[in-house]
Amino acid sequence: MLTPGERGEMTGRRRWSTDEILDTAAELLRTSDAETFSVRKLAAALGTDSSSLYRHFRNKTELLRAVADRILLTAMNGYQPEGDWKQRITALALRLREAFGEQPQLATVWGRHASSGTGSRMVMEEVLQALRASGLPDKEIPARYHRIAILLAALIAAEAGISTITPEEHEQGMELFRVAVLGADPERFPALAHFARDVRPLKTDRRAAFEDILAAQLAQIEAESGAVS
Repeated sequence: MLTPGERGEMTGRRRWSTDEILDTAAELLRTSDAETFSVRKLAAALGTDSSSLYRHFRNKTELLRAVADRILLTAMNGYQPEGDWKQRITALALRLREAFGEQPQLATVWGRHASSGTGSRMVMEEVLQALRASGLPDKEIPARYHRIAILLAALIAAEAGISTITPEEHEQGMELFRVAVLGADPERFPALAHFARDVRPLKTDRRAAFEDILAAQLAQIEAESGAVS
């Protein structure tokens, strides 16, 4: 009696594993985005038809969530919590930033569709554990977790969007920035004209900005935990 795989070979159609499907989807998303990505394009890249992929994933959104979750798994690979609760959250956040920085197209997928896989649960568990160590009462922790999650998703997705622009688009953007800032009418935009030479483009010092914004959020949590302890 033939196995399913052998029957697939006899009909000339290979049965792809879930991991192989996700690997190919991730490769396609390196050169496209979630809007132009489709199950049909993925099936064509695999040499199969869309119906065979729907045995693994019910729809495109479920597939995108699974691909994004693999980035979270990559970020958590080898992670060991160290330091106090703020250091743990900061270290985790930087790992997420680095992991999505290597595949920025998936950062917007994560920010838009989120994830519910093992990688997501690992990230959630670590942040919640760290927040518990902060001294906040349990009733405050879910809301604080939610704010941190939104902050990280927004920062990482925004940074990823900038990193995907072409050199030509970057140069055009810089020229427009110089015109908008250095050429600002001091009578109409007095503050902008005053600070024009010190205002920097969005792409400048992204890591420092990332760390500063996250640190401000954690400092607020620390202040609140001290007030209730």
